[in-house]
Amino acid sequence: MIHPSYVELMQAVNQESTPDEPIVKSRYSIVTAAAKRARQLIDHADTKVEETEDRKPLSIAVEELNKGSVKILSAASAQALQEEMERAEQLAEEMRAAAADEEAEEEASEEAAEDAENAEETETAEEA
Repeated sequence: MIHPSYVELMQAVNQESTPDEPIVKSRYSIVTAAAKRARQLIDHADTKVEETEDRKPLSIAVEELNKGSVKILSAASAQALQEEMERAEQLAEEMRAAAADEEAEEEASEEAAEDAENAEETETAEEA
């Protein structure tokens, strides 16, 4: 017998959802979620549980889901999270561009100050 059973695993995953709208509604959903997480672990994602030595990725994925270390998102939540991440990336890009513009302005100001200083030195040297 595999522990936890799929029923126990579904209860653990749905613990934080509303009874009217559970995150996982079928065995297929929980198996698919565990398989996706196992694939992430195979692709070297960080594990959220300890003592993973000599354990298979699917066993680790099931334990993570059972302990609540990883969450399954509904389609709407996943879409909202994706949009939020895109907005954050866009904001970060705008901030990098603004910082680059500010740095360019500072360099231009410094160059203008140096040019003015050099012009003054040249005028002083010509007068002498």
